[in-house]
Amino acid sequence: MKTLRFRLPDLPRVRQFAEREARGAGMPEDAIGDFVIAVNEVATNAVTHGTDDGRVRLWADAGEVVVEVHDGGSWKPGPMPDSVGGMGLWVARLLAHELSLRVGADGSTVVMRFAGKR
Repeated sequence: MKTLRFRLPDLPRVRQFAEREARGAGMPEDAIGDFVIAVNEVATNAVTHGTDDGRVRLWADAGEVVVEVHDGGSWKPGPMPDSVGGMGLWVARLLAHELSLRVGADGSTVVMRFAGKR
C-alpha cells in the first residue's frame, strides 16, 4: 500500500502519484486517464470541502486498483440542485467501478475501486 499526504498546492503531485501507482499496479493504459480524473476530483474535494490536508492511499486487491482519500472534515453527499460546482464526487462515481463515502467524527473517507489488470 502506497500513501501520500497532500494539501491544495500538492494536487499535481496527487495526479502524478495516482498515475504512477496505477501503472505500477497493472491498470490498462486506456483506463489510467479516467482513474487520474476520479482521484483528482476526490482529492480536490478533500482539501476544499474537508480540511486543508488529506491523505491518499492506493493498493491492488483481487485484480482491482483501490484508492482511498481521507480528510478530517465532513462532506455533503453531492451537488445541490441548480449548483454550478460540486460535481467532483458525482464525476468520480461515474468513473469508478465502485465508490463509497464514509463521513464521521474522524472525517470523510472515499474509497474507489477500478478494474486493474485485464
